[in-house]
Amino acid sequence: MRRTGIVRDERYLNHDPGPYHPESPRRLEVLYSMIDEELAGKFVEIEPIEAEKEMLLWIHDPSYVSRVAATAGKEFTSLDPDTSTSSGSYEAALLAVGGLCKTISMVMEGELDNGFALVRPPGHHAERARAMGFCLFNNVAIGARYAQNRLGAKKVLIVDWDLHHGNGTQHSFEQDATVLYFSIHQYPYYPGSGSLRETGRGDGQGYTVNVPLSVGNGDVEYVGIFERIVKPIAREYRPDMILISAGFDIYANDPLGGMNVTATGFAAMTRCVLDVAAEVCNGRVVATLEGGYNIQGLRECGKAVLEEMIGLKRTDPAEVMTKGPQGSLEGIVKEVTRVYGQFWRGLE
Repeated sequence: MRRTGIVRDERYLNHDPGPYHPESPRRLEVLYSMIDEELAGKFVEIEPIEAEKEMLLWIHDPSYVSRVAATAGKEFTSLDPDTSTSSGSYEAALLAVGGLCKTISMVMEGELDNGFALVRPPGHHAERARAMGFCLFNNVAIGARYAQNRLGAKKVLIVDWDLHHGNGTQHSFEQDATVLYFSIHQYPYYPGSGSLRETGRGDGQGYTVNVPLSVGNGDVEYVGIFERIVKPIAREYRPDMILISAGFDIYANDPLGGMNVTATGFAAMTRCVLDVAAEVCNGRVVATLEGGYNIQGLRECGKAVLEEMIGLKRTDPAEVMTKGPQGSLEGIVKEVTRVYGQFWRGLE
């Protein structure tokens, strides 16, 4: 069994974006109950702390941080057509960043093998000065900077398998070769960014890797992308840590998505990341929760990811990626290699 940490706290449930909003407290309630009922006693529980303002300013504009802070204690504030806050949202957002960063610290310092921050609100759409797509602060982007600024990491790889492109994360690092952002997402779809042409700018050219997918892709394609694209790039880049923006909205029955990934696919993607991390960065992997709006899917797929992280199961990605027609996967790999092969020699 691996030493896997999880962040959980009832205060994350105090972020309430309103009735019928898909990003509801129920998302965490089902994950927490799954752990208690099926995986109790198998994790190190991490009590989150609030992020310091200095940490937020590594990624966000001071005026924006003040704007979010001003929502504290107010029953309802709209920050974006999709993004609103309740009285407890600001505290939850500080704890989301702080909980992730505490997990990163414990993994970097060897107290844990890996970890999963089961937090909300999510973060990867949050821009420097704008809330977007249910996100307040960009948790994973701040986490990457935390690993660098406080823990001595030189290079960080962020792997984002959420259905939606992480525009905020990309924009945070698109001119920076010390953070490689890799996103697999439905395209064209919200937020509209993430085309193959977006490869980074200036010193960051080639260190933004986008894999835009049409609807209908499932386990074969996703696991194949991890095996044939993520792994070679990670081996060549050799980061000090891998962070996962773990969205569960690529699940086959997610109400906001059009993909067909099953719990087995999530397990195999996780295994790919864990295996390559064992090769390049002493197994240091930390995931943070992004999207996912089918409650049963969150339970099944969250369990599959956690079982891989703790070593309770070991899915064979090679077996999963060959259980279906290969035509779509071959086309995807060919297109990605055409664009990114000039930057990464390990691509076929």
